Amino acid sequence: MAGSGYRDYFKVLGVERSADADTVKRAFRKLARQYHPDVNPDDQDAEARFKEVSEAYEVLSDPEKRRRYEQFGQYWNQAGMPGGGSGPAGVDVDFGRYGNFDDFINDLLGRFGGGAGGGSGPAGYGGGFAGGGFPGGGFPRGGSRAPINLDAEASVKVTFSEAFRGGERTLSVNDERVQVRIPPGVKSGSKLRLKGKGNVQPGTGRRGDLYLVIEVQPHPIWTLEGDQLRAELPVAFDELALGGMVKVMTPDGEADVNIPAGTAPGKSLRLRGKGWPGKSGRGDLLLTLDLQWPKQWSDEQRELLEQLQTSRDGDPRQQWIQNASL
Repeated sequence: MAGSGYRDYFKVLGVERSADADTVKRAFRKLARQYHPDVNPDDQDAEARFKEVSEAYEVLSDPEKRRRYEQFGQYWNQAGMPGGGSGPAGVDVDFGRYGNFDDFINDLLGRFGGGAGGGSGPAGYGGGFAGGGFPGGGFPRGGSRAPINLDAEASVKVTFSEAFRGGERTLSVNDERVQVRIPPGVKSGSKLRLKGKGNVQPGTGRRGDLYLVIEVQPHPIWTLEGDQLRAELPVAFDELALGGMVKVMTPDGEADVNIPAGTAPGKSLRLRGKGWPGKSGRGDLLLTLDLQWPKQWSDEQRELLEQLQTSRDGDPRQQWIQNASL
């Protein structure tokens, strides 16, 4: 369709005349995917529309051509050019010189400023991915034969429980609903590969892979250190002094834990095989004893403490004082 008369290239791409280079590029990518012949085989109207949007992009993506086009309209190609020119854009496309439309689209983007990018990242905790692509994909600069990385990467937040137990999550990827299986024991920084869900290569419909980078949300009680789970366990003074069985909550449910008599605050009790799931099994669970003092002592409690004070045997700092002297 090149050379068949004046066309408003901004309308062809569906953008405003004030559109910047990134907006022009995104509009072209969207229309190229919609009309490229591989998606519309034997459809001459789609092929003609594909050539038209390609012509519009070739002009509007080149700063000098766009300047002349905005200044001289349909005569932009003759204005200021030695010997004039033929046709409004000079981009009649000979598809015979390309092996496929992939080569054509990459050649066009490479010659006229197409760069990587052109998508948006995750839409937040829900895992939605808006737009036409992902960061890190796109097209090479400066040549049609450079390898194109169609793989994409995006982050997705999962709850602590989801990471511990695993499960499934439904994500929206480029308007496509995708089921993602979250394996038990996944950690922050882990990557899940979704084969064939990355960036789309115009002209061929080929897609790279999408890598989801896991971000595990913090838990109010549990923290993760390697494959060990840690938590502070509130205990009373008498439980430390006298010892006994206390009921605690673990990720697997309730459990009874024995506190030895005379245990000092700050000591950790280890529950083997009750920690984070890993390839070689479960890690350990560590409960650090956190002494909780009453906010207010009752008269009976104070009386018992005074009895304990008077019946105490020896000075607990005697040895310390001897060793501390210089």
